[in-house]
Amino acid sequence: MQARTLYRDGRSLVVLDQTGLPHVVRNCRLDTLEDAAEAIRGMQVRGAPLIGATAAGGVALALQLDASDAGLAGAIGVLGATRPTAVNLHWALGRMQARLAPLPAGAREAAAWAEFEAICREDIATNGAIGRHGLPLLETVCAARRDRPVRVMTHCNAGWLATLGHGTALAPVYAAQAAGIPVEVWVSETRPRNQGLLTAWELREAGIPNRLIADNAAGILMARGEVDLVITGADRVAANGDTANKVGTYLKALAARDAGIPFYIAAPGSTIDFGCPAGTSIPIEDRDGDEFRVVHGLEDGARAQVHIAPADAAVANPAFDVTPARLITAIVTERGCAAPDRLADLFPEHTP
Repeated sequence: MQARTLYRDGRSLVVLDQTGLPHVVRNCRLDTLEDAAEAIRGMQVRGAPLIGATAAGGVALALQLDASDAGLAGAIGVLGATRPTAVNLHWALGRMQARLAPLPAGAREAAAWAEFEAICREDIATNGAIGRHGLPLLETVCAARRDRPVRVMTHCNAGWLATLGHGTALAPVYAAQAAGIPVEVWVSETRPRNQGLLTAWELREAGIPNRLIADNAAGILMARGEVDLVITGADRVAANGDTANKVGTYLKALAARDAGIPFYIAAPGSTIDFGCPAGTSIPIEDRDGDEFRVVHGLEDGARAQVHIAPADAAVANPAFDVTPARLITAIVTERGCAAPDRLADLFPEHTP
């Protein structure tokens, strides 16, 4: 049974605390604006769609205490500063601003919760549609290779843990499972935050065969013909199709191109930033070096951490990289699949 990643409980939000996974499944209650902001900053919630929905809920939490113009602006400012790369965060905050700013202060709290609930419902429906549009990609492989399962490689976590349901990159995988198509997933660990461990956990919960691999093993698996297609999610897609995703995605795209393997991005329209012309304009988040220096795990059944580098070791820790549109076979959205430079065909309302 799939857990709920985010929901309202009275005057609070409840999130599935992803910092405990895959070892501990626990919920965390968010009561204040700062609780919501810290859940996003500290990666208790991860994945662009889930970050956006949590930010929307954070606005509602803030307005319970101060629904004035200053209170609304302050909440949006605090939440907007939490994660710079994931455009869904700013999309959700822009939507909340547009819905709430014209209202009198007394009507804002109820409207904020209603808009939050709408964003959550729409995300589930959107991701289900991504799964339906991505399913033919796996069906084609299955028809050509009936002797074995379809072998999908992914990176980071873009399953239901990163959304309100279905996931983005994993939505076609779950759709394939529902359609009776045998599928296996190569799951890269995704250092340094190890989001691949979350992907492996949720696939195991769903009964989908998967194998966890070191990030650097992806190339040899592709070269040996052990991968049929690569599907990843995205944190921001530029207007030209360049795509920012968890660091290491670019390397997989390069290896896929060399091995002649199709490389797909699965993302909702809210992740496409038509105001961003190209990947060079996407802000890349640099995170604390201790994410790299310190590894978290279990020791004798208890949570523990191990320092793999000296505390004063100089570290660069970019959280994302940009895959150029030329390396992407197609982008799967809730409106269908398109070549990276043809996204405007699916979203004509954004055409200048």
